[in-house]
Amino acid sequence: MEGIQVIGFDADDTLWVNETYFLETEQKLRLLLAPYVDGETVSTELFRTESRNMPLYGYGVKAYILSVLETAIRITGGKIPANVLEQILALGKEQLTKPVELLDGVEETLNALVGRYRLIVVTKGDLLDQEQKLRRSGIEHLFHHVEIMSDKTDREYRLLLKHLDIRPEEFLMIGNSVRSDILPPLELGSYAVHIPYHTTWEHEKVDEPVVNPRFFTVDSLWDIISLLP
Repeated sequence: MEGIQVIGFDADDTLWVNETYFLETEQKLRLLLAPYVDGETVSTELFRTESRNMPLYGYGVKAYILSVLETAIRITGGKIPANVLEQILALGKEQLTKPVELLDGVEETLNALVGRYRLIVVTKGDLLDQEQKLRRSGIEHLFHHVEIMSDKTDREYRLLLKHLDIRPEEFLMIGNSVRSDILPPLELGSYAVHIPYHTTWEHEKVDEPVVNPRFFTVDSLWDIISLLP
């Protein structure tokens, strides 16, 4: 990885806990809707609704709750009471105010790299939510730049590299999602490090193994130190 100038870090489930909170909310939703439909149907129908709405709503808690409300109304045949809809809205507000829990080794790794490289956050989702999480995280000051994308595709990464005024081979992306954090940068000629998280959103899963000389997998964020010159 000679020549790396900028290191991009995904935020959710790379720097801090995220998917765990969505799973907790989904379990509460299954309990709320238990009088109407079984839990497996709730999860299956919710994912279908989310997938259909992504081009319109994007990502994040607010988009998620809109899809939850739509799913709840549909699978109950419109019979869901207003007080249950209010409880669903409360679940969304609760998730938006969850404390930011940094993953192991995050602060130590960033402090070891800051000054040696330009460190940036490259994440997607709701702008306000991600900005607030970064402020609450206590690590915002360690980053040169923060990029909050509506989605992570080749196009968005290409625009990011242009904005940073660097060549693809001078950029390293680190994250837990092969679909969002690994494949697009590799396609452009950048480096990518995958740090698997213990749970992955169905939408982010990729079946095909990644074979690329610029691709690496590590067990923890701190492990990237040994990969860098």
